[in-house]
Amino acid sequence: MHQKHLLIFVILMSFLFISAGCQRVSNIPSSNKVSKAKELCIQKCLQIKAEQDLNSECLDNEILTGWVCDVAHLPRQQVDNLPENQCSAYRRGQAKHFIEVTPECEFIRGY
Repeated sequence: MHQKHLLIFVILMSFLFISAGCQRVSNIPSSNKVSKAKELCIQKCLQIKAEQDLNSECLDNEILTGWVCDVAHLPRQQVDNLPENQCSAYRRGQAKHFIEVTPECEFIRGY
């Protein structure tokens, strides 16, 4: 009788481990979202750059739902790490993802 219970327990645990491994990690953005956010951020950067010089600043706190668009330098400078130069929605956790572009509107990274 104990062997039967042990077998059922092992089967159930195996099922739980397998099903847990099949779940998608939700905080990793899809490549389509990254591409769309990148495209929109570069467009926004070019629009603003046509009117003013850019340094290290937030361009948009919601370029897409959950995404911000931020200007930084490559290589990164101390000014890029100042909270007042970063998107407040990302700092407060309202946005989980960001796109960074240079002051020349070149893509740096997106997450």
